[in-house]
Amino acid sequence: MKHYLNTLFVTTQGAYLAREGESVLVRVEKDTRLRVPVHNLGGIVCFGQVGCSPPLLDLCSERGVGVSFLSEQGRFLARVQGPVRGNVLLRREQYRRADDLARAAAVARSVLIGKVANSRTVLQRSLRDHPDNAGADFLRTAVRRLGQILRALEADHALDALRGLEGEAAKAYFAVFDHLIVAQKDDFFFHTRTRRPPLDNVNALLSFLYTLLAHDVASALEAVGLDPAVGFLHRDRPGRPGLALDLMEELRPFLADRSALSLINRGQVAGKGFAASETGAVRMDDATRKEVLVAWQKRKQEEIQHPYLGERMPVGLVIHIQAQLLARHLRGDLDGYPPFLWK
Repeated sequence: MKHYLNTLFVTTQGAYLAREGESVLVRVEKDTRLRVPVHNLGGIVCFGQVGCSPPLLDLCSERGVGVSFLSEQGRFLARVQGPVRGNVLLRREQYRRADDLARAAAVARSVLIGKVANSRTVLQRSLRDHPDNAGADFLRTAVRRLGQILRALEADHALDALRGLEGEAAKAYFAVFDHLIVAQKDDFFFHTRTRRPPLDNVNALLSFLYTLLAHDVASALEAVGLDPAVGFLHRDRPGRPGLALDLMEELRPFLADRSALSLINRGQVAGKGFAASETGAVRMDDATRKEVLVAWQKRKQEEIQHPYLGERMPVGLVIHIQAQLLARHLRGDLDGYPPFLWK
């Protein structure tokens, strides 16, 4: 369990949360591992097999501390909240901000700075790890182009202009993505991004990982009281989680793209685990899907130092921290939204 941004994250399986006076106790096998005064908390997030006593839920309800329950993999299950005060105000501010195109553009710009910077870092890391890569010159050219786009993002832009810069960045990044694949080239190659449906093994893997990330981000947004459907960069569309798609943009290169490349380059997935249907859509078999899911969960358990907080945490919690930071910005506690910048 860990305490970030006034939120208690409980990830220890079998933990039980109880009340002692005005404090929250976290017990594991009857041993008290943590005691936190409830007035120090803004929320509690429980992952997997974590229980809470009714007296504790009553205390949290009285003090306005929301308790969210997620699966061990991070899928949102439920949220226990007392009389609604903060969440309705937070969501109303989210909706107002989304309707104000200039203010929406400010959030979208921060998100895109994170996305472009992290995409550039993926390329730079590949150059560092594989200096003899035959495509090194192409990678350096793309790094320079992404740097130019980052500098362009320093100025204020309207949403349409921001989307134009995003499109240019994506084109430069994916144009060299094939050079990041250094193993199993007969089975894993990348020409262009295809989504509905994915038309090759790499696109099938990316699409699956993007779906996992989108679900995790939507769960994190639900847990802090935001509406995953109403975004700033991605505008409203029935059935589309616009805000989840916004927030995952900066996390895509760091979490999903790097995971896909590691799975391929380390030989954790093989070409035989993918098959094309009569329509041309490429799908993974069950064994490969399981391998990817296991790798995804292991990736989220790795530790990283959060660049904004300066604290070490599991990678999986970065998603929840970014949701918290976005909520704090919308509440007015932060002047701007600080995107996750991987270093």
